[in-house]
Parts: sequence; structure tokens; C-alpha cells
Amino acid sequence: MSLIRYQSPLFDDLSMSKRDRLLIHFILMLMSVMCSVNSTIAIAEPLAITLAAEDSWPPFADEVGRGISHNIIRHAFELVDVDVSTIVVPYARGLIMTERGSVDGVFNVTREQSTIDRFVFGNEPLFTVTASFFFAKEYPSLANDKWQLPAKSSIGIVNGYEYGDEFLVLVEKLKLQVITVNSQRQLINLLLVGRIDSAIMYDLVADVYIKQMGVSNDIKAKFNNHTSEIFVAFSKLNPQSKHLSQLLDKGLLTLQKQGKYNQLLLPSNE
Repeated sequence: MSLIRYQSPLFDDLSMSKRDRLLIHFILMLMSVMCSVNSTIAIAEPLAITLAAEDSWPPFADEVGRGISHNIIRHAFELVDVDVSTIVVPYARGLIMTERGSVDGVFNVTREQSTIDRFVFGNEPLFTVTASFFFAKEYPSLANDKWQLPAKSSIGIVNGYEYGDEFLVLVEKLKLQVITVNSQRQLINLLLVGRIDSAIMYDLVADVYIKQMGVSNDIKAKFNNHTSEIFVAFSKLNPQSKHLSQLLDKGLLTLQKQGKYNQLLLPSNE
């Protein structure tokens, strides 16, 4: 019997079929790689977020969407490929919109116990500000610090603002009458006519309004209420909030390393 084997047409057909399968497998692998590349490109596209911006806190944020806070936030997020849009609203409304998830975040928020419970914060503040007790020249006070205020004094504040963790303790201890209004301008007017004994206002913001109203000789800060680190507060309903706060931290630190941060703190950088 001969040991020589002859190729048959069937063997050729099977070989072609195998090559076809290899070709199909290669095409599928190529398509998978292309899909992966497209997915990577999509992920690399800048994030787009919307923040609520307060409308009456110059020089940090004004009614037309300008100010120090806008500049710092925009530049910091640009460094980490995040596009920011802002909606200018009253501060209290911005807080509510963020809590409801209507926007991704709100500025300018003090990180204290009352806000930590409601929002997500990063580690790096936008800046630090001080708030003081202001008095009218016509209605002076003998107190030299907030704990010396007369019991049952009337104190004006702005709706929705944070005044430090000690404020509620102060109100309770001295039985203060807290009068809430919607703006610093209203507080100044109430001081001028003697409707309130004192008002707590953030110093740089109060300076803007006092100058605009021409009452620099009539309204003065006397002693400190608190010092606040000011942040962007992100919505707890947004699963990306922690990531966004970390990106903002990174952007802020980069601005500082580049030497641009202090320049952005100047009101002239509108």
C-alpha cells in the first residue's frame, strides 16, 4: 500500500474557510480598537458644567456676571478642561437650585457646619474674607466686640448668607433680634434710619455699597464677626460633584503655582 497522500479539493475548501475566519476575526478586532479609540476621544472632551452665581456681592460677583469669583473659577476650570456656564441669581435661590440639582454648584459659599450638611466641597477655597459689625454714626455702640453687644439688640443680616458657626450661639446667648433682608444696600438703609442697631456685612462688599451710596462718613465697621473661607459648593445630587471639586482644587493650586492667582484677586481683572 502506498504511503503517499494526495491533497483533495475538500482540504483546500477547509483551508479557505479557516483563512476567512481569521480575516473576520481580524476585522472584528480592528473594529473593537476603533471603538475604544473613539470612546477615549469622547472622554477627553471638556466637561461642561453650570454654576449659579450670586447677583449682588461685588467685587466678587455682580448682577451682570462679573467679578473676582467669576475670574478665578473660570481660569481654574480652564486649566483642567472644564467649561463653565453661569446663571446669575439671588444667593438664596442659587443655594436652592444647587440642592435640587438644577445646577451643578453655586458660589460664593462659606464652608461651615450648616453648608457641609447640604453640599459637596473641595479642599481649596477661592479666597478668604472677613465680615464685621457695622454701625451708623448717628447710632453708635459702646461694645468693643460682638460678645459685648447689649442683650436683645437688633442685628441685620442678608437672607441665605452664612455668618460663621458662632453666630447662632451669639444670637441665643444675647437674645438678639435678627432682621433678615435681601441685600447689603437694604442693611445700610436700615442702619441710616435707625431701624436696626447693627448689621453684619462682608467688609469688601460693604465698602463697595457704602461708596456707591455716598455714606462713607455715616457707616463704619467696628469689630469683627468672623473670617470665612469661600468655596464653590457642589450639588449632592450630582454623582460627579466629588470629581468636580477635585478638579477645581487642582486648577486653583495650578493658578497659585503659575503666579496668576494673586492677579485674579484684584478687582481690575474683570
